[in-house]
Amino acid sequence: MMKFEQFDVSDEIKKAIKEMGFEAPSPIQEKIIPEILNKRDVIGQAQTGTGKTAAFGIPLLEHITKEKHIQSLILTPTRELAIQVAGELQKLSKFQKVQTLPVYGGQSIGQQIKSLNRGVEIVVGTPGRVLDHLNRGTLKLQNIHTLILDEADEMLDMGFVEDIEKILKQVNSNRQTMLFSATMPPPIRKLSSKYMTNPKHVTIDKGDVTAPSINQVYYKVLEKNKLDSLCRVIDSETIHLGIVFCRTKKGVAELAEALQARGYMADGLHGDLSQPQRDLVMKKFRESSVEFLIATDVAARGIDVQNVSHVINYDIPQDPESYVHRIGRTGRAGKDGIALTLVTPREMKHLRSIEAQIKMKVPSRNIPSVEEVVEKQQHVWKGQIIDLIENDDQGMTLYDTLVSDLLEQYPPEKVVTSLMKLAFYSRDDMNDDSYDFGETGAQKGMTRFFINVGRNVDLTPKKLVDEVSRLVGISAQSVGRVDIFENFTFLEVPEEVAPFVYEGLKYSRVSGARINLEPAKPRPKRK
Repeated sequence: MMKFEQFDVSDEIKKAIKEMGFEAPSPIQEKIIPEILNKRDVIGQAQTGTGKTAAFGIPLLEHITKEKHIQSLILTPTRELAIQVAGELQKLSKFQKVQTLPVYGGQSIGQQIKSLNRGVEIVVGTPGRVLDHLNRGTLKLQNIHTLILDEADEMLDMGFVEDIEKILKQVNSNRQTMLFSATMPPPIRKLSSKYMTNPKHVTIDKGDVTAPSINQVYYKVLEKNKLDSLCRVIDSETIHLGIVFCRTKKGVAELAEALQARGYMADGLHGDLSQPQRDLVMKKFRESSVEFLIATDVAARGIDVQNVSHVINYDIPQDPESYVHRIGRTGRAGKDGIALTLVTPREMKHLRSIEAQIKMKVPSRNIPSVEEVVEKQQHVWKGQIIDLIENDDQGMTLYDTLVSDLLEQYPPEKVVTSLMKLAFYSRDDMNDDSYDFGETGAQKGMTRFFINVGRNVDLTPKKLVDEVSRLVGISAQSVGRVDIFENFTFLEVPEEVAPFVYEGLKYSRVSGARINLEPAKPRPKRK
């Protein structure tokens, strides 16, 4: 295994690498650092989480001279990524005299101009703000020796290609150029062929990304119980920091509010927040005063927080690429991460397409029971109660009369147990069997459904059982009796999965036909 000591870089940089806790280079660092040290143009095709910032940061710092002017420009799609890249470069240059400045919109341009006038060697910025500085003449790029485009495909998606071209036209042509991108769509290829000189293409296989250290599981949930299911899941996990993904801005706002109301340290991140509000939420999350960050895919772009232990898909993503991108936000820097996905019966087909893309079956797990959650949370609750007893003498006096009355009528243990239940699990009225299908004429332990198609659409027992298994995520063996007639069908399934079969099939097609599914009426008794 290669060591960082083997790279041809200064002792100051090696000392900083060691202090940051890096031991062995990641695959992209091992392949790309020597190429950049040789001053070649490089295209690095790699996802976030592969260690690409250090991959370009280490050789970049090695090339920085003592000349007092801007020597390198790094373009990033978002302000969060600009701040993160600048922060990593500052750590790597701890023992060198190198000034790195992030420039981005939403921050005082006057403050940035002052910093630029004082002199910096490296500028990390978003295209819009960099262009603003160029137009004002406050940023001079005629003498830079290194240009880096980070997450180029993200910049393309966000509509920055024109801005990038305008910037590239003002940059010293005698330079080294690096481009990093998870994918290589045609506009990015065009950009590279126009502005790069014989670039070395380094591709990092998906197997080299930190995804193998991510444990993935999914929970089958009913739409109506989704929030309670989420609470059960997060109460049963040991979560340091968690990112919870929703599909819409509205969903983010509603879920953040619901979790806050239940006492969780949660906050939302979505496109309607102003930049200062967004910065404040991220600051709280990085400092762990917010434990759960609720976000949409768009709002989460550019976020890179090292200690995220869990990614939770409250809404399953619409495409496999989004799923891979989401779960890649945990399991960073070689740490284990957990990706949890809540899947309603209607969403099983999305899960199946994700599994096909990532070439693995995501294992299923049952929603934890109240007993499991209570067992897991006991030490936390005990600590909270002890803290209240020891530090809240004044507040206790409010309840003296109520406490005295209860203790006169009931044993202390009974009172404490009831209060614990009220305080810590009063919210749990969840019942996975919340559909009452009544008597359907099924065998004991089963529920019978009526389907309005039969042999008239070429339906066979195998076709129906396979469809139920695929759409609802239950085994074909667990499906009970199937009776197919000319224009209708009866289907029996175990009572515990009946709500999932009902929600999963009532919106679906079977044998190509749109179906109507309803609980069957009991068979008439023979006289």
